[in-house]
Formats: sequence, C-alpha cells, structure tokens
Amino acid sequence: MTYRMILNETSYFGAGSICHLIDEVKKRHFKKALIVTDKDLIKFKVATKVTDLLDKFGFSYDIFDEVIPNPTIGTVKKGVDIFRKSEADYLIAIGGGSPQDTAKAIGIIINNPQHADVRSLEGVINTSKAAVPIIAIPTTAGTAAEVTINYVITDEENKRKFVCVDPHDIPVVAIVDSEMMASMPASLKASTGIDALTHAIEGFITKGAWELSDMMHLKAIEIISRALRKSVKGDPKGVEDMALGQYIAGMGFSNVGLGLVHGMAHPLGAFYNIPHGVANAVLLPYIMEFNADSTGNKYHDIAKAMGLDDILNQPIQDVRKHVVDAIKQLNKDVGIPAKLRDIGVKEQDIPELAKAAFADVCTGGNPRDVNEKDIEMLYHHVY
Repeated sequence: MTYRMILNETSYFGAGSICHLIDEVKKRHFKKALIVTDKDLIKFKVATKVTDLLDKFGFSYDIFDEVIPNPTIGTVKKGVDIFRKSEADYLIAIGGGSPQDTAKAIGIIINNPQHADVRSLEGVINTSKAAVPIIAIPTTAGTAAEVTINYVITDEENKRKFVCVDPHDIPVVAIVDSEMMASMPASLKASTGIDALTHAIEGFITKGAWELSDMMHLKAIEIISRALRKSVKGDPKGVEDMALGQYIAGMGFSNVGLGLVHGMAHPLGAFYNIPHGVANAVLLPYIMEFNADSTGNKYHDIAKAMGLDDILNQPIQDVRKHVVDAIKQLNKDVGIPAKLRDIGVKEQDIPELAKAAFADVCTGGNPRDVNEKDIEMLYHHVY
C-alpha cells in the first residue's frame, strides 16, 4: 500500500503575516496580479489590506470582484476572460472558499484551455499543466482551500455542485493571517469553523485515512474544539488558533478525502444556495451518529482530542454518544440551526437531493457504505 501527501509550496502564519506578500511577489518575479475576491470584501475594505501593500511597492493589479457564494460555471468563465484581458501573470485569491475555488478554476483553465467548459474538470483529474501561480489569502477559518488540491463549482443549469480534485490547482503561497479574518461576523466564524471541524472529523474517519493524516486531523480537532467558541466571541487568540486549526485539517483531508457530510452538503448549496459551512454544520452530528458503528475506536480518539477526558473510560458505545452530543452542544453554543427545515430545505426535494448526494465524489469515502435510500432517510431525519 502506498500513500501520497501533497502540500502547497510556502505558507505564512500569524497576525500580520500579510507583510510577506511583497517578498513573495518580488522573489517570484511576478509582474501583474488578477485579484479574485467578492464585492463585500472590497466594500468593507478587507481586500484593501492587500491592495494597499501592492500600491505601496508599485505592483500592478486588476480586480475581479464578482465571485458569489457557491461560485458558478458562469463566474469561472467570466474570470477566465478577465484574466486573459488583464495580461496578468499570477492570481491573488482573497476570501473564503468561494474566491479561492474560483481562482483555482481560473488558473487551471488558463493553462489547460481544453477545459474551458469547466464541467470537464469534475472528479479526480490530472491536468497536463500546473495552474497559473496563485497566492491564497483566506479571510475565513474554514475551507483550507489555500492548502488543498480540491475546489467546488456549482452547475446552475443542472442544480448541482461538482468537486474537482487536481494536484495542479494548489496555490504556490498561502498567507494565513488571522488579522484578515478578525472582522468577519460571528455567524460566519461559526459556520466556517464547524466546516473546518467537519473536515477534520471526516478526514479522520474516511476510508482513505492513515497515520500521517490521522496526526493532522486529531491536532486540528484539538485546536478547533478549544478555539471556536472564543473565535466566535471575537477573542484574537481564538481567531488565530482557528486560522491554524482549519489549515491543519486541510493538510489532511486534501490528501485522503472526506465523507457523507460533504456529499450531502453539496446538493444543499446547489439547490438553495445555502452556505457550505452551514450545510455541513447542520448535518455533522447526525451523520456522525449514523457512522458511529463503522469507526472502530476512532470516536475515543476524537473524544480525547476534544478534551472529553471524563468519558474516556466508558464503553465505546457510550463514548460515541457523548462525542455526538458534544458536537450538538458546540453547534448550539455557536448558533448553528438544528434542522434542515431551519435553513430553507424543502422536504419534497429530498429524493433529488439524495440522488445528487449519492453521486457526489465525497460520498464514496464515507466509512459506512450507503445507498440512495439511506441518504433519503438521513435527509428526512435531519429535516
């Protein structure tokens, strides 16, 4: 049995680490950037922290700020056109998963124009050329897109999300500066934080997990469990810890895959434009409950990482229940809705949602095998 581990080339961490952007631009002899972001990050001057640096040192850039949550094929195609017209030679992605994923797709298509339709990038694919160089600057502590080989695009026409897995899309530089995340609203910190926890837990129990990825995922669970509540309340150390925890989770799951939580969350984004973190957060405890008997002693390790020391000597069935209850309590503490009906899901859509979830690339990594009927049952249970 062989295993593969792919990480990005260079990463910087800590409050104020955005200052290293200029060093990297100079070192790599980049000439002009296309900044990929969204209008809110421009409006609230989060992206200004980057553009001010570029202006100060005289580096040229254009801005593509039309990224939307759950970015679409159309958004990617527009970004590709703007990149070509700008004559840029690299991308700076500023934002959460949506700008990061959009930049990855743009960068891949520019150097692999045979995939200009975007849909042909779906699944596990090895494109012939690396993407245009990307400097990833996350503003949320959740997706870890800055260190993963994955991105997700929405096919609006067919009401579906598809996952693209390609070693060539990984950013060359990640700048994980907690000051870029500090101004995000509490609700966004909560949903993206549970998204990061989902990455860590699913990555730990997925079929492809192994010792090196387990090490990463358990450390991520530990950090996120202690830091998320503090981050949501605005504590600077909590925000900084979450920035690191979500990145460590990304290092792991990018290389081993995820599971049914993500498989079921993706259709919710495609059908209703529900933010990905919210969809994951609502689903997580229920799918953990469903998977429990297929995870051996791994929930014991999760309990230990979460600091649930008082339950570690109990029978494994009891430990599993306590872990699920702890996730439900964490969701409640940070304001995550309890049921799918609370976030706009329509019960009559469940058969179509189940069909899409069963076909999702993440579902195959789930520790417990499922069919469409199982998934329908789960959607109804969480509804």
